[in-house]
Amino acid sequence: MENYAGGSLDRKTVLIDLMVTHEPDVWNYAFSLTRSEELANDITQEVFVKAYEKLDSFRGESSIKTWLLVITRNTVINYRRSAFFRKVILIDYMFDRGTHPSAEKEVLDKIVIEDIWRIILNLPIKLREVLVLYVQQHLSISEIACLIGVSEATVKSRLYRARNKVSNFLKQEGDLDGKA
Repeated sequence: MENYAGGSLDRKTVLIDLMVTHEPDVWNYAFSLTRSEELANDITQEVFVKAYEKLDSFRGESSIKTWLLVITRNTVINYRRSAFFRKVILIDYMFDRGTHPSAEKEVLDKIVIEDIWRIILNLPIKLREVLVLYVQQHLSISEIACLIGVSEATVKSRLYRARNKVSNFLKQEGDLDGKA
């Protein structure tokens, strides 16, 4: 893995390794930004094509995951600018892809996950993006700042605001459920 930047591995082998290792992260990040499974699929494919074409430009200054997520973010931005993206209806929600030991647990987990992701996906993009990168992609504050091109203080502020919005919304829903 250290040899990506040095080019000592065969490009096809590197691409396959990148796809096997990082496809779920790229897809989930693309989905969190677009809220569309179809777009996330298209963007994920495009990201790996771009990564393959630009393998020689990876300098190893960040992790390979961070590099792929930067490509993902830029690809999403380009899609947003296109007329194609403007015509897509963003209605699908993210589901947990894992397996669960019992049907009851699976149903409960799915409901909780859907509720939380519904809230997250309705956050403003700047708040949603940092929350997804931090919670789902497990990037550090400094990695997020580098990836989206803002200061660490801005990332911390957005993360704080995103968490508060999600927390307040969950409390609100809890109050409504308690009164029913």
